[in-house]
Amino acid sequence: MRKNGRRCKRITYNEEWRKFMLNVKNLTVKRSGRDVLNDITFKASNGNWLMLAGPNGAGKTTLIGAISQSLPYLGEIEIAGKNAAFVPRKKIAGFIGVLEQTNYVNYPFSVYEIVSLGRYSYQTGFFKVLNAEDMEKIDTALNAVGMYHLKERSILTLSGGELRRAFLAQVIAQDPQIIILDEPANNLDLQYQKQIFELISKWIEDTGRLCITAVHDLNLARAFGTHALLLQGGKLFGYGKAHEILTGNNLADVYSMDVNAWFEFLNDAWRK
Repeated sequence: MRKNGRRCKRITYNEEWRKFMLNVKNLTVKRSGRDVLNDITFKASNGNWLMLAGPNGAGKTTLIGAISQSLPYLGEIEIAGKNAAFVPRKKIAGFIGVLEQTNYVNYPFSVYEIVSLGRYSYQTGFFKVLNAEDMEKIDTALNAVGMYHLKERSILTLSGGELRRAFLAQVIAQDPQIIILDEPANNLDLQYQKQIFELISKWIEDTGRLCITAVHDLNLARAFGTHALLLQGGKLFGYGKAHEILTGNNLADVYSMDVNAWFEFLNDAWRK
């Protein structure tokens, strides 16, 4: 297997299929001879918030890695009508922005400097210099996440929620067609979870673009997602509108427990 499926037979899509921003066809990812993802096919369009759900080890992060072209795969991934395997890595950053689960910072960069890295793929020449458009995108991103007043602050002095918002601003500054978020609410207090998900919701509303988010919290997935992709053991269990996929019966099968009953038990605790 070669990176990004270059040995795979090229797939011809019909016009109905091509209208979608993201087309994933027969995606398989192997590690040590074992299928981590097996024959995943789905499509997503602009304006969608696609939630990736499933237990630990189901393949959510692996799917994100394949879509963002950071993992080798078999099959085909088409973004905005282009086969992603044949798009230069620097241009991929113009299509896809990724917010990882964790962000490590060892140097006292300012918030502005961190966010400005989102414009790297648009800069040309040996000496990378921000132009007027870059600076406008950076300011817009900082305002979008409510961090403009902290732009001169060292990234090392930020709270967990502020740090997450700074890196979300970096992704927004890329001005990508697709934003991919891997557990964006991971280890965040409730107020920061609320901030992050409301910010993302507003970004989708303002830009009309596509967001893909891996989540553990099924309440967030159901509350914010327009669509959901449910994985089980590296295979596609279901894909469609969130309220049709994230049902009690489906979740009971995938998680091997009565998820509805568990949520009702938790909700009852607040009624006492």
